[in-house]
Amino acid sequence: MRQRVSDELNYVDWFRHSSPYINAHRGKTLVILIPGEAFESPNFSNIIHDMALLDSLGIRLVLVQGARPQINRALGARDLPSRIEDGYRVTPQEQLIDIIQASAAVRVQLEAQLSMGLSNTPMANAGLKVCSGNYVVAKPLGVVDGIDYGHSGEVRRIDSEAIFRLLEDDNMVLLPHLGFSPTGEVFNLKAEDVATQAAIQLKADKLIIFTEDEGIFDEKDELYSELLAHHADTILANGGLTPITRDALEACLMAVRAAVPRAHIISFNENGGLLSELFTREGSGTMIDEDSYEKLRLATIDDVGGMMHLLAPLEAKGILVRRSRELLENEIERFLVIERDGAIVACAALYPFEQERSGELACVAVSPEYRGSNRGERLLKGIEYEAKRQGLDTLFLLTTRTAHWFIERGFRETTLSTLPAKKQALYNYQRNSKIFAKQL
Repeated sequence: MRQRVSDELNYVDWFRHSSPYINAHRGKTLVILIPGEAFESPNFSNIIHDMALLDSLGIRLVLVQGARPQINRALGARDLPSRIEDGYRVTPQEQLIDIIQASAAVRVQLEAQLSMGLSNTPMANAGLKVCSGNYVVAKPLGVVDGIDYGHSGEVRRIDSEAIFRLLEDDNMVLLPHLGFSPTGEVFNLKAEDVATQAAIQLKADKLIIFTEDEGIFDEKDELYSELLAHHADTILANGGLTPITRDALEACLMAVRAAVPRAHIISFNENGGLLSELFTREGSGTMIDEDSYEKLRLATIDDVGGMMHLLAPLEAKGILVRRSRELLENEIERFLVIERDGAIVACAALYPFEQERSGELACVAVSPEYRGSNRGERLLKGIEYEAKRQGLDTLFLLTTRTAHWFIERGFRETTLSTLPAKKQALYNYQRNSKIFAKQL
Protein backbone atom coordinates (compact mmCIF):
# COMPACT_ATOMS: atom_id res chain seq x y z
CA MET A 1 0.00 0.00 0.00
CA ARG A 2 2.79 2.41 0.95
CA GLN A 3 4.65 1.60 -2.27
CA ARG A 4 1.53 2.29 -4.35
CA VAL A 5 1.00 5.66 -2.64
CA SER A 6 4.67 6.52 -3.17
CA ASP A 7 4.47 5.63 -6.88
CA GLU A 8 1.33 7.73 -7.27
CA LEU A 9 2.95 10.72 -5.57
CA ASN A 10 6.01 10.39 -7.80
CA TYR A 11 3.74 10.38 -10.84
CA VAL A 12 1.82 13.44 -9.62
CA ASP A 13 5.08 15.27 -8.91
CA TRP A 14 6.42 14.44 -12.40
CA PHE A 15 3.17 15.50 -14.06
CA ARG A 16 3.14 18.84 -12.25
CA HIS A 17 6.75 19.58 -13.16
CA SER A 18 6.12 18.65 -16.79
CA SER A 19 3.28 21.15 -17.24
CA PRO A 20 5.54 24.10 -18.25
CA TYR A 21 7.05 21.94 -21.00
CA ILE A 22 3.61 20.77 -22.13
CA ASN A 23 2.45 24.38 -22.42
CA ALA A 24 5.64 25.37 -24.23
CA HIS A 25 5.20 22.67 -26.90
CA ARG A 26 1.47 23.15 -27.57
CA GLY A 27 0.92 24.29 -31.15
CA LYS A 28 4.56 23.65 -32.12
CA THR A 29 5.59 21.69 -35.20
CA LEU A 30 7.87 18.69 -34.67
CA VAL A 31 9.47 16.67 -37.46
CA ILE A 32 10.24 13.16 -36.20
CA LEU A 33 12.36 10.66 -38.14
CA ILE A 34 11.52 7.02 -37.48
CA PRO A 35 14.20 4.88 -39.16
CA GLY A 36 13.43 1.40 -40.38
CA GLU A 37 15.37 -0.08 -37.47
CA ALA A 38 12.87 1.45 -35.03
CA PHE A 39 10.00 -0.57 -36.51
CA GLU A 40 11.77 -3.75 -35.38
CA SER A 41 12.42 -2.56 -31.83
CA PRO A 42 10.38 -4.15 -28.99
CA ASN A 43 9.71 -0.56 -27.90
CA PHE A 44 8.03 0.45 -31.17
CA SER A 45 4.46 0.21 -29.82
CA ASN A 46 5.42 2.56 -26.98
CA ILE A 47 6.74 5.09 -29.51
CA ILE A 48 3.36 4.97 -31.25
CA HIS A 49 1.56 5.52 -27.95
CA ASP A 50 3.81 8.48 -27.12
CA MET A 51 3.20 10.13 -30.49
CA ALA A 52 -0.54 9.73 -29.96
CA LEU A 53 -0.09 11.51 -26.62
CA LEU A 54 1.82 14.35 -28.27
CA ASP A 55 -0.97 14.73 -30.80
CA SER A 56 -3.56 14.89 -28.01
CA LEU A 57 -1.54 17.70 -26.37
CA GLY A 58 -1.91 19.90 -29.44
CA ILE A 59 1.54 19.26 -30.90
CA ARG A 60 1.69 19.15 -34.70
CA LEU A 61 3.60 16.12 -35.96
CA VAL A 62 5.30 15.43 -39.27
CA LEU A 63 6.63 11.87 -39.33
CA VAL A 64 9.37 10.76 -41.70
CA GLN A 65 9.65 7.02 -42.28
CA GLY A 66 12.79 5.10 -43.23
CA ALA A 67 13.14 1.44 -44.32
CA ARG A 68 16.84 0.53 -44.53
CA PRO A 69 16.78 -2.98 -42.97
CA GLN A 70 13.50 -3.86 -44.69
CA ILE A 71 14.96 -2.90 -48.08
CA ASN A 72 18.13 -4.88 -47.36
CA ARG A 73 16.05 -7.99 -46.63
CA ALA A 74 13.87 -7.50 -49.71
CA LEU A 75 16.93 -7.25 -51.94
CA GLY A 76 18.62 -10.15 -50.19
CA ALA A 77 15.58 -12.37 -50.78
CA ARG A 78 16.15 -11.93 -54.52
CA ASP A 79 19.96 -12.15 -54.29
CA LEU A 80 20.26 -8.53 -55.35
CA PRO A 81 23.22 -6.51 -54.04
CA SER A 82 22.79 -3.69 -51.48
CA ARG A 83 25.32 -1.09 -52.49
CA ILE A 84 25.90 1.97 -50.30
CA GLU A 85 28.25 4.72 -51.47
CA ASP A 86 29.03 7.75 -49.29
CA GLY A 87 25.95 7.06 -47.16
CA TYR A 88 23.56 6.79 -50.15
CA ARG A 89 22.05 3.63 -51.60
CA VAL A 90 22.68 2.96 -55.26
CA THR A 91 19.26 2.22 -56.80
CA PRO A 92 19.36 0.55 -60.23
CA GLN A 93 16.14 0.41 -62.23
CA GLU A 94 15.76 -3.34 -61.57
CA GLN A 95 15.74 -2.77 -57.78
CA LEU A 96 13.29 0.13 -57.69
CA ILE A 97 10.11 -1.95 -57.43
CA ASP A 98 11.56 -3.98 -54.52
CA ILE A 99 12.46 -0.77 -52.69
CA ILE A 100 9.02 0.73 -53.29
CA GLN A 101 7.30 -2.43 -52.02
CA ALA A 102 9.49 -2.61 -48.89
CA SER A 103 8.87 1.05 -48.13
CA ALA A 104 5.13 0.72 -48.71
CA ALA A 105 4.95 -2.23 -46.32
CA VAL A 106 6.61 -0.19 -43.57
CA ARG A 107 4.32 2.78 -44.24
CA VAL A 108 1.22 0.59 -44.00
CA GLN A 109 2.52 -0.89 -40.75
CA LEU A 110 2.97 2.60 -39.30
CA GLU A 111 -0.45 3.77 -40.44
CA ALA A 112 -2.05 0.65 -38.98
CA GLN A 113 -0.38 1.22 -35.62
CA LEU A 114 -1.51 4.86 -35.58
CA SER A 115 -5.08 3.76 -36.37
CA MET A 116 -5.48 1.61 -33.25
CA GLY A 117 -8.18 2.58 -30.79
CA LEU A 118 -8.67 -0.39 -28.48
CA SER A 119 -10.24 0.56 -25.17
CA ASN A 120 -7.60 -1.25 -23.11
CA THR A 121 -4.62 0.50 -24.73
CA PRO A 122 -3.11 4.01 -24.56
CA MET A 123 -4.58 4.54 -28.06
CA ALA A 124 -8.18 4.39 -26.78
CA ASN A 125 -10.32 7.05 -28.47
CA ALA A 126 -7.21 8.64 -30.00
CA GLY A 127 -8.87 9.07 -33.40
CA LEU A 128 -5.63 10.00 -35.14
CA LYS A 129 -5.83 11.20 -38.72
CA VAL A 130 -2.72 10.35 -40.75
CA CYS A 131 -2.15 11.80 -44.21
CA SER A 132 0.52 10.83 -46.72
CA GLY A 133 1.05 11.83 -50.35
CA ASN A 134 3.37 13.27 -52.96
CA TYR A 135 4.59 16.12 -50.75
CA VAL A 136 8.31 15.52 -51.41
CA VAL A 137 9.55 16.71 -54.80
CA ALA A 138 12.81 15.01 -55.74
CA LYS A 139 15.55 15.04 -58.34
CA PRO A 140 18.15 12.40 -59.23
CA LEU A 141 21.55 12.29 -57.59
CA GLY A 142 22.93 11.43 -61.01
CA VAL A 143 26.54 10.35 -61.49
CA VAL A 144 28.92 11.32 -58.68
CA ASP A 145 32.65 10.49 -58.87
CA GLY A 146 31.91 8.02 -61.63
CA ILE A 147 29.13 6.25 -59.69
CA ASP A 148 25.69 6.18 -61.29
CA TYR A 149 23.20 6.30 -58.43
CA GLY A 150 20.30 5.37 -60.71
CA HIS A 151 16.95 6.05 -59.03
CA SER A 152 18.49 7.41 -55.84
CA GLY A 153 17.71 11.07 -55.46
CA GLU A 154 17.74 14.12 -53.26
CA VAL A 155 15.05 16.50 -52.04
CA ARG A 156 14.28 19.35 -54.42
CA ARG A 157 11.56 20.88 -52.25
CA ILE A 158 8.85 20.06 -49.72
CA ASP A 159 5.25 21.04 -50.51
CA SER A 160 5.04 23.12 -47.34
CA GLU A 161 1.74 24.77 -48.20
CA ALA A 162 -0.08 21.45 -48.57
CA ILE A 163 1.46 20.10 -45.36
CA PHE A 164 0.51 23.24 -43.42
CA ARG A 165 -3.11 22.86 -44.50
CA LEU A 166 -3.15 19.28 -43.24
CA LEU A 167 -1.58 20.23 -39.92
CA GLU A 168 -4.07 23.06 -39.45
CA ASP A 169 -6.86 20.50 -39.91
CA ASP A 170 -5.44 18.41 -37.02
CA ASN A 171 -3.85 15.80 -39.26
CA MET A 172 -0.60 14.00 -38.60
CA VAL A 173 1.50 14.05 -41.79
CA LEU A 174 3.57 11.05 -42.88
CA LEU A 175 6.45 11.49 -45.34
CA PRO A 176 8.08 8.31 -46.71
CA HIS A 177 11.67 8.27 -47.96
CA LEU A 178 10.38 8.27 -51.54
CA GLY A 179 10.18 11.42 -53.63
CA PHE A 180 8.54 12.22 -56.93
CA SER A 181 9.74 14.30 -59.86
CA PRO A 182 7.70 16.58 -62.16
CA THR A 183 8.43 14.02 -64.93
CA GLY A 184 6.59 11.29 -63.01
CA GLU A 185 9.61 9.36 -61.75
CA VAL A 186 10.06 7.87 -58.29
CA PHE A 187 13.32 8.36 -56.42
CA ASN A 188 14.69 6.58 -53.38
CA LEU A 189 15.79 9.25 -50.88
CA LYS A 190 17.83 9.18 -47.73
CA ALA A 191 15.33 9.44 -44.85
CA GLU A 192 17.63 11.78 -42.92
CA ASP A 193 17.63 14.18 -45.89
CA VAL A 194 13.83 14.16 -46.08
CA ALA A 195 13.54 14.86 -42.34
CA THR A 196 16.13 17.64 -42.45
CA GLN A 197 14.59 19.41 -45.43
CA ALA A 198 11.09 19.01 -43.98
CA ALA A 199 12.20 20.62 -40.72
CA ILE A 200 13.96 23.47 -42.56
CA GLN A 201 11.29 24.21 -45.15
CA LEU A 202 8.40 23.87 -42.70
CA LYS A 203 10.28 26.11 -40.24
CA ALA A 204 9.67 23.42 -37.63
CA ASP A 205 10.35 24.06 -33.97
CA LYS A 206 12.25 20.79 -33.54
CA LEU A 207 13.80 17.98 -35.52
CA ILE A 208 13.80 14.70 -33.58
CA ILE A 209 15.67 11.64 -34.85
CA PHE A 210 15.37 8.18 -33.35
CA THR A 211 18.57 6.11 -33.38
CA GLU A 212 19.81 2.87 -31.86
CA ASP A 213 21.96 4.86 -29.40
CA GLU A 214 20.66 7.03 -26.55
CA GLY A 215 22.44 10.01 -28.05
CA ILE A 216 26.04 11.21 -28.30
CA PHE A 217 28.58 10.14 -25.69
CA ASP A 218 31.88 11.69 -24.60
CA GLU A 219 35.22 9.96 -24.19
CA LYS A 220 34.18 8.80 -20.69
CA ASP A 221 31.06 7.18 -22.13
CA GLU A 222 28.82 9.80 -20.52
CA LEU A 223 25.83 11.10 -22.44
CA TYR A 224 25.91 14.67 -23.71
CA SER A 225 22.54 16.16 -22.80
CA GLU A 226 23.38 19.17 -24.98
CA LEU A 227 25.87 19.81 -27.78
CA LEU A 228 26.80 23.04 -29.53
CA ALA A 229 27.32 22.74 -33.28
CA HIS A 230 31.07 23.34 -33.25
CA HIS A 231 31.54 20.57 -30.68
CA ALA A 232 29.42 18.22 -32.77
CA ASP A 233 31.70 18.98 -35.74
CA THR A 234 34.67 17.78 -33.69
CA ILE A 235 32.88 14.58 -32.70
CA LEU A 236 32.04 13.82 -36.33
CA ALA A 237 35.63 14.48 -37.38
CA ASN A 238 36.94 12.10 -34.73
CA GLY A 239 34.72 9.25 -35.94
CA GLY A 240 33.63 6.35 -33.74
CA LEU A 241 29.88 6.80 -34.21
CA THR A 242 27.67 4.08 -35.63
CA PRO A 243 26.48 4.84 -39.19
CA ILE A 244 22.88 5.54 -38.13
CA THR A 245 23.99 7.87 -35.30
CA ARG A 246 26.52 9.63 -37.55
CA ASP A 247 23.82 10.28 -40.14
CA ALA A 248 21.50 11.53 -37.41
CA LEU A 249 24.07 13.97 -36.03
CA GLU A 250 24.90 15.30 -39.49
CA ALA A 251 21.19 15.85 -40.15
CA CYS A 252 20.72 17.65 -36.84
CA LEU A 253 23.69 19.92 -37.54
CA MET A 254 22.33 20.87 -40.95
CA ALA A 255 18.91 21.62 -39.45
CA VAL A 256 20.07 23.89 -36.62
CA ARG A 257 22.44 25.73 -38.95
CA ALA A 258 19.43 26.43 -41.17
CA ALA A 259 17.50 28.08 -38.32
CA VAL A 260 15.64 25.09 -36.85
CA PRO A 261 15.78 26.08 -33.15
CA ARG A 262 16.53 22.64 -31.69
CA ALA A 263 17.38 19.13 -32.86
CA HIS A 264 17.34 15.98 -30.72
CA ILE A 265 18.79 12.47 -30.96
CA ILE A 266 17.06 9.85 -28.81
CA SER A 267 16.95 6.06 -28.64
CA PHE A 268 14.12 4.08 -30.17
CA ASN A 269 14.84 1.36 -27.59
CA GLU A 270 14.16 3.51 -24.52
CA ASN A 271 10.63 3.32 -23.17
CA GLY A 272 9.33 6.89 -22.82
CA GLY A 273 12.48 8.42 -24.28
CA LEU A 274 10.51 10.83 -26.47
CA LEU A 275 8.38 12.09 -23.58
CA SER A 276 11.35 12.37 -21.25
CA GLU A 277 13.35 14.40 -23.79
CA LEU A 278 10.49 16.83 -24.36
CA PHE A 279 8.89 17.13 -20.93
CA THR A 280 11.65 16.80 -18.33
CA ARG A 281 14.54 19.07 -17.48
CA GLU A 282 17.10 16.26 -17.65
CA GLY A 283 15.85 14.81 -20.94
CA SER A 284 16.89 11.39 -22.21
CA GLY A 285 18.99 12.01 -25.30
CA THR A 286 21.22 14.67 -26.83
CA MET A 287 19.96 18.11 -27.88
CA ILE A 288 21.94 19.94 -30.56
CA ASP A 289 22.04 23.76 -30.62
CA GLU A 290 23.60 26.16 -33.10
CA ASP A 291 26.73 27.89 -31.83
CA SER A 292 25.78 30.94 -29.81
CA TYR A 293 27.54 34.28 -30.07
CA GLU A 294 27.38 34.06 -26.30
CA LYS A 295 30.05 31.73 -24.99
CA LEU A 296 29.80 29.68 -21.79
CA ARG A 297 33.37 28.99 -20.64
CA LEU A 298 35.76 28.72 -17.73
CA ALA A 299 36.71 32.09 -16.27
CA THR A 300 40.22 33.53 -16.57
CA ILE A 301 42.07 36.18 -14.60
CA ASP A 302 41.20 38.71 -17.33
CA ASP A 303 37.49 38.33 -16.45
CA VAL A 304 37.79 39.58 -12.86
CA GLY A 305 37.02 43.22 -13.69
CA GLY A 306 33.87 42.28 -15.60
CA MET A 307 32.78 39.89 -12.86
CA MET A 308 33.18 42.56 -10.17
CA HIS A 309 31.03 44.93 -12.23
CA LEU A 310 28.39 42.19 -12.58
CA LEU A 311 28.41 41.19 -8.90
CA ALA A 312 28.53 44.64 -7.29
CA PRO A 313 24.77 45.47 -7.52
CA LEU A 314 23.79 42.07 -6.11
CA GLU A 315 26.31 42.39 -3.30
CA ALA A 316 25.00 45.86 -2.47
CA LYS A 317 21.48 44.45 -2.08
CA GLY A 318 22.72 41.62 0.15
CA ILE A 319 21.69 38.95 -2.36
CA LEU A 320 25.30 37.75 -2.72
CA VAL A 321 28.15 37.72 -0.22
CA ARG A 322 30.69 40.42 -1.05
CA ARG A 323 33.88 39.19 -2.71
CA SER A 324 37.06 41.24 -3.02
CA ARG A 325 39.13 41.41 -6.17
CA GLU A 326 41.86 39.42 -4.43
CA LEU A 327 39.41 36.65 -3.51
CA LEU A 328 38.03 36.48 -7.04
CA GLU A 329 41.54 36.27 -8.47
CA ASN A 330 42.49 33.48 -6.06
CA GLU A 331 39.33 31.49 -6.82
CA ILE A 332 38.98 32.26 -10.53
CA GLU A 333 39.38 28.60 -11.53
CA ARG A 334 36.10 27.86 -9.70
CA PHE A 335 34.02 30.09 -11.98
CA LEU A 336 32.11 29.68 -15.23
CA VAL A 337 31.12 32.80 -17.15
CA ILE A 338 28.92 33.70 -20.08
CA GLU A 339 30.61 36.20 -22.38
CA ARG A 340 28.66 38.31 -24.88
CA ASP A 341 30.48 40.61 -27.27
CA GLY A 342 33.48 40.71 -24.93
CA ALA A 343 31.41 41.49 -21.80
CA ILE A 344 30.74 39.16 -18.86
CA VAL A 345 26.94 38.93 -18.55
CA ALA A 346 26.64 35.96 -16.16
CA CYS A 347 28.76 33.85 -13.83
CA ALA A 348 28.59 31.04 -11.28
CA ALA A 349 31.08 29.12 -9.15
CA LEU A 350 31.55 25.52 -8.02
CA TYR A 351 33.36 24.75 -4.75
CA PRO A 352 33.97 20.99 -4.47
CA PHE A 353 34.14 19.00 -1.25
CA GLU A 354 35.79 15.84 -2.56
CA GLN A 355 35.61 13.78 0.62
CA GLU A 356 31.82 14.16 0.85
CA ARG A 357 31.46 13.95 -2.97
CA SER A 358 29.44 17.16 -2.94
CA GLY A 359 29.88 20.65 -4.29
CA GLU A 360 28.60 24.12 -3.49
CA LEU A 361 26.96 26.17 -6.22
CA ALA A 362 27.72 29.79 -5.38
CA CYS A 363 27.80 33.31 -6.76
CA VAL A 364 25.13 32.75 -9.44
CA ALA A 365 24.61 36.10 -11.15
CA VAL A 366 23.04 37.27 -14.43
CA SER A 367 23.18 40.88 -15.59
CA PRO A 368 19.71 42.52 -15.29
CA GLU A 369 19.74 43.47 -18.98
CA TYR A 370 20.17 39.82 -20.00
CA ARG A 371 17.74 37.99 -17.75
CA GLY A 372 14.83 35.95 -19.08
CA SER A 373 16.71 34.14 -21.86
CA ASN A 374 17.76 30.92 -20.08
CA ARG A 375 21.25 32.13 -19.23
CA GLY A 376 20.74 31.00 -15.65
CA GLU A 377 19.74 27.58 -16.99
CA ARG A 378 22.90 27.42 -19.11
CA LEU A 379 25.06 28.28 -16.11
CA LEU A 380 23.35 25.66 -13.96
CA LYS A 381 23.78 22.99 -16.62
CA GLY A 382 27.43 23.96 -16.97
CA ILE A 383 28.03 23.72 -13.23
CA GLU A 384 26.18 20.39 -13.02
CA TYR A 385 28.26 18.99 -15.88
CA GLU A 386 31.49 20.15 -14.21
CA ALA A 387 30.39 18.68 -10.86
CA LYS A 388 29.68 15.29 -12.44
CA ARG A 389 32.99 15.46 -14.30
CA GLN A 390 34.72 15.88 -10.93
CA GLY A 391 32.90 12.84 -9.54
CA LEU A 392 30.52 14.74 -7.26
CA ASP A 393 27.11 13.26 -6.41
CA THR A 394 25.36 16.25 -4.79
CA LEU A 395 25.12 19.95 -5.49
CA PHE A 396 24.07 22.32 -2.69
CA LEU A 397 23.64 26.06 -2.30
CA LEU A 398 22.81 28.73 0.28
CA THR A 399 20.43 31.51 -0.68
CA THR A 400 18.36 34.26 0.90
CA ARG A 401 16.36 35.59 -2.06
CA THR A 402 16.25 33.13 -4.98
CA ALA A 403 14.89 29.93 -3.43
CA HIS A 404 12.00 29.47 -5.85
CA TRP A 405 14.19 29.62 -8.94
CA PHE A 406 16.26 26.71 -7.65
CA ILE A 407 13.23 24.75 -6.41
CA GLU A 408 11.81 24.90 -9.95
CA ARG A 409 15.04 23.32 -11.17
CA GLY A 410 15.04 20.28 -8.94
CA PHE A 411 16.61 21.53 -5.70
CA ARG A 412 15.03 20.59 -2.37
CA GLU A 413 15.36 22.39 0.95
CA THR A 414 17.58 20.64 3.47
CA THR A 415 19.25 21.32 6.83
CA LEU A 416 22.65 22.60 7.93
CA SER A 417 23.56 19.16 9.28
CA THR A 418 23.58 17.69 5.76
CA LEU A 419 26.39 19.99 4.60
CA PRO A 420 30.10 19.07 4.71
CA ALA A 421 31.63 19.79 8.12
CA LYS A 422 33.88 22.54 6.74
CA LYS A 423 30.89 24.32 5.25
CA GLN A 424 28.87 23.97 8.45
CA ALA A 425 31.67 25.70 10.38
CA LEU A 426 31.50 28.68 7.99
CA TYR A 427 27.71 29.10 8.11
CA ASN A 428 26.69 32.72 8.77
CA TYR A 429 23.76 32.62 11.19
CA GLN A 430 23.21 36.35 10.79
CA ARG A 431 22.40 35.94 7.07
CA ASN A 432 20.14 32.99 7.94
CA SER A 433 20.45 31.56 4.44
CA LYS A 434 18.19 28.70 3.37
CA ILE A 435 19.93 25.54 2.22
CA PHE A 436 18.99 23.55 -0.88
CA ALA A 437 20.48 20.44 -2.43
CA LYS A 438 20.09 18.35 -5.59
CA GLN A 439 21.26 14.86 -6.42
CA LEU A 440 23.20 14.74 -9.69
